[in-house]
Order: sequence, then structure tokens, then C-alpha cells
Amino acid sequence: MPISDCEVRDPRIRRTRKLLQGALGNLLQTKSFEEISVQDIAEAATVNRATFYDHYTDKFALMEAMIAGGFHELLYERQLRYQTGCPAALQAIIQATCDYLIQVHSKGECDRQTAFAPLDAAIAKAIQRLLMEGLHREKQPSSISPELIAASASAAICAGVKQWFSAPDHPPAKALVAQLQELILPMLEAGSKPESPVVAAAHPHQ
Repeated sequence: MPISDCEVRDPRIRRTRKLLQGALGNLLQTKSFEEISVQDIAEAATVNRATFYDHYTDKFALMEAMIAGGFHELLYERQLRYQTGCPAALQAIIQATCDYLIQVHSKGECDRQTAFAPLDAAIAKAIQRLLMEGLHREKQPSSISPELIAASASAAICAGVKQWFSAPDHPPAKALVAQLQELILPMLEAGSKPESPVVAAAHPHQ
């Protein structure tokens, strides 16, 4: 399944997936994610169960696609790109993650304590892709693979934002952005540094 349904070219497929995502979004206004069944979603979207499974493996995959699509739209609207060594670019990505998490919860698309798994997965994949594109543009020799760097950094961003949002009285997002930037920027820059003794010791014969 693509990271975002925005990548789907066939208009009929896009229309059906939009119907399914819209149905799930509407159902989440009155029910928790756990209470919603595939049958509920299919009926609300005016399609049959077979059609649902033609597009998504289960309701978690649908939720992930819905969240990913919305997050990609936000990133596109803000024209965000990651550039190695650019603190402002990383700040903008973290801020967008905070803003989007607030947005989906305010719309009732995901309750605070449940359905975090598809939310985390969708956002982490989108951030990882954004970071990977920036790391590959640099084309600098790296002692650590760009894939590992992007995966680790995206997971750290999501975990930090989730912890911040789950706190009953969390501080303004601006404070979190500064703290996460300080933690994550060295991680993103690690690949352009000389190989550390720890990494070297891990593969002495290379």
C-alpha cells in the first residue's frame, strides 16, 4: 500500500478511498475506533465489504491511509523539505507534527488514548520519507546508512510529540520543538561525521 493515497492515479480508486476515509472520519465523531467495524465503514460509505477489502486490508490500514493523506497535505501546504544541517527545516517538521496531532484530535478522528498505533505509523512513515529525500539530496559519504538515520529520527520525533501531547498540561508546542530539535539534530548529522570507534569496532574487517 502506498504511503499516501495521494499517490494513487486512478480516479475511480481515489474516489472509493475518499469515500471510505470520509466514512471512517464521520463515524469517529460518534464512536471510538474500537467500536467501529469494517461493516460500519462499508455501509457509511455505501459500498460492500468486498469493495472495502479491495482497497484496505483492515480498518487499521484505512486509518493509517487517512492520517497519512492528511499529514502529506499539511506538509505540502507548508512546502516542507528537510535539508541536512538546517535547524529551521527540522523545527518546521516537528512543528507540523505537533499541529497535525492537535488537528486530528480536535476533529475527533483519533481519541487521545486509543488508535495511536496507526497514527504513529502513518506520521512516522511520512516524516521518514521527508528526511530520506533530504539526506539523499546531500549525497555525502556517510558512516551510517541514511535509511537508519531517517528511521531513527522519525521515530524519535513521533515519540517525543506523542509524549508531549499525552501529558495533561503540556507546554506550548514551541518549547517542545526547541527541545526535540536539540535532541534530534545531532542524530541527523551523525551520518556526515567520521566513523566513530563504536561503529568501527562493529565491523573491523570492512
